[in-house]
Amino acid sequence: MQTGIIGLPQVGKTSLFRILTRARVDARSAPNQAHVGIARVPDARVVKLSEVFKPKKITFATIEYVDIGGLQKDREKNSASLVPLREADALAQVVRLFENPAVPHEAGSLDALRDIENVEIELMLNDLEQASKRIERVEKDLKKKKDPHGEAELQLLLRCRQALEAEKPLRELEFKPEEQKMLNGFMFLTRKPMLYVLNLGDEQVSEIGSVVEKYHLEKLATKPRTAVVPFCGKIEAELADLDDAEAAEMMRAYGLAESGRDRLIQASYRLLGLISFLTCGEPECRAWTIERGMTAQKAAGAIHSDIEKNFIKADVVKWEDLLAAGGFAAARERAQVRLEGKEYIVQDGDVILFRHGG
Repeated sequence: MQTGIIGLPQVGKTSLFRILTRARVDARSAPNQAHVGIARVPDARVVKLSEVFKPKKITFATIEYVDIGGLQKDREKNSASLVPLREADALAQVVRLFENPAVPHEAGSLDALRDIENVEIELMLNDLEQASKRIERVEKDLKKKKDPHGEAELQLLLRCRQALEAEKPLRELEFKPEEQKMLNGFMFLTRKPMLYVLNLGDEQVSEIGSVVEKYHLEKLATKPRTAVVPFCGKIEAELADLDDAEAAEMMRAYGLAESGRDRLIQASYRLLGLISFLTCGEPECRAWTIERGMTAQKAAGAIHSDIEKNFIKADVVKWEDLLAAGGFAAARERAQVRLEGKEYIVQDGDVILFRHGG
């Protein structure tokens, strides 16, 4: 799964990308060059279970992030730079709330709602252009030959265009399953879930819990398929260069219960509608990423298509029960291991042993 990082120039996008992925980004790279990196999804469950099973290998779930250059006033350049984001499953917009006289905001002042609206308008114009071109093509085809599928596509696209012209992003619209399938091929940017990353200065760290109310951003958190995460970029950049013990000490000094990096990655994971099931044993303790609501048989495919194809049953235990029992044998003695069939809906934190043929 991939999350695209967007925003205006000088808001801290590339710094956020470095913090999330630990990737090195060449300062001399072109402004519109996209950077791609992988972030490990923090998961204390994997760590705790590894202490029980002492595996040879520990593997965490991951999310891919792609960072593009800051959006400009030049719409043609924006269209080109937005192309890599069409493949993303969600977007993270970095919103600047920190003062820095050495790097002034391009608009001359800080205004989160203004900046959010400006970026959203660029995304909507991009989608509007794409929808309008497709509408024109479908209308021409329908004049030559009537087609029920073409008619349905046209009505759907007209509805999307109407919303975009009214400055309403497509993520706020409800679509039927068949409409969602039809829209997938267009990869509209405003249909993707949006994470607003509020980038604060280090002197604002005490405001992390109240920053949404302070800047009157409550309506962002109530919008469909959106989330808001405050983040102190400068502090997180320092934490990224420290070992675990030093980072923990620094977080205590700032009164932080967990790093902004972890909060952001977990928020991306939730926004994408993802959960993790676990597999544990001597060779490896691992978190596997699946979509929420997935059946046991489909989840088996995350490990290998052959396991999904030849699925028989699944031994399932809650991770807390397995941890408390100290292993599968003791958990079975306590009747905490359940035998589930292919239609079982996997829950976040399930530890699963798949039984399969072949």
